[in-house]
Amino acid sequence: MPYRILPLVSGEIYHIFNRSIAGIHIFHSDHDLQRALDTLDFYHFLDPGVRFSYFSRWKPEKRSSYLESLYSGKNIIDILSFSLMPNHIHFLLKQDIDGGISRFMKLFQESYAKFQNISLLRTGSMFQAMFKAVRIESEEQLIHVSRYIHLNPLTSHLLNDISQLQQYPWNSYVDYVSKPIHNFVDTTLVKGLFRSEKEFKEFTSNQVDYQRSLDIIKHLTIERHMPGM
Repeated sequence: MPYRILPLVSGEIYHIFNRSIAGIHIFHSDHDLQRALDTLDFYHFLDPGVRFSYFSRWKPEKRSSYLESLYSGKNIIDILSFSLMPNHIHFLLKQDIDGGISRFMKLFQESYAKFQNISLLRTGSMFQAMFKAVRIESEEQLIHVSRYIHLNPLTSHLLNDISQLQQYPWNSYVDYVSKPIHNFVDTTLVKGLFRSEKEFKEFTSNQVDYQRSLDIIKHLTIERHMPGM
């Protein structure tokens, strides 16, 4: 992975986004999407102990027991929000140890690319060499970027309305407004900035189209150079 000029600082929160090479699709089925979720869950821990490709071949009971033991340990990053899109990914991550985000992204992207290369009989990288990272500098920016990530399937026309998003498993919004289904998503920090779940829902659903012009997420204009985002 290329050298990053601006360091990623432990204790800080970053919007992380990356796209596929040449805009190719990263996910072709629900099976692919679930594989991606399981992979990012596995590699957000400090020391998984084995490669995910090895872990994934274990029997369900053994995988469940092993994951439970990992959850009693430490993370390298906290995942606050995420969205898996056809040819790109968005994460809102808090770095817990030095180098945590870069390590997580390297392991996740390489592991998932190897899985897809085997499935599609292809070779080479799947993701752009350098993921984009923007530091979150205020609580206001945090909630706007989290909303941007959550609404990505709507603003990209994968879904038609917010009610579908509440049931959508490839995005962390479901963990904020329904019974959590992703154990690795930490909703505490973002939800703590709202007085109630109702206020959070209203903030997310209001002015969906307007969010693209907000100054607080102006850094996202870099995505104009990323086709399909």
